[in-house]
Amino acid sequence: MVIVPVVRYSRKKKIGDDKSPMIYLLKQKPGDAKIYSIDMLAREIESMGGMTAEDVTHVMKSFVRTMKKVLVAGNKVKVDGLGIFFTSLTCPGVEEVKECTVKNIKRVNLRFKVDNTLRLVNDSVATTRGGENNINFEIVDLAPTGGDGGGGEGEGEDPAA
Repeated sequence: MVIVPVVRYSRKKKIGDDKSPMIYLLKQKPGDAKIYSIDMLAREIESMGGMTAEDVTHVMKSFVRTMKKVLVAGNKVKVDGLGIFFTSLTCPGVEEVKECTVKNIKRVNLRFKVDNTLRLVNDSVATTRGGENNINFEIVDLAPTGGDGGGGEGEGEDPAA
């Protein structure tokens, strides 16, 4: 079972308000996540199936090129089991219809809506433990002060207490 390490951090409840109370939150341990390239994914796929890493790389690069072409044309791309990719734009409102032009578009974004079959769940609160979309988290210390340096099974003590 793979466990994703998380760390506690604190900040003001209302950022910038000195009178706001402190709150504690969790985030993934910085520097712990790897970035997988197409080549790395291709090697993973090669080890599971009948395609060579070179074939997988070629298909994935072709997929990316085609996906860009489709998105630039203003269309959406649905990848079954993954989700829907689409573009959105940011445009401020204006009072006069003649002032509303494409020059007002400030930003174009690429968006992603996850497919329901891919929705991930925190395993510690999931109704079905050990499901394929469940993620296991464990609280760890950023700077261990001794001992195992971890928070056990996600039940670690608050370092501020």
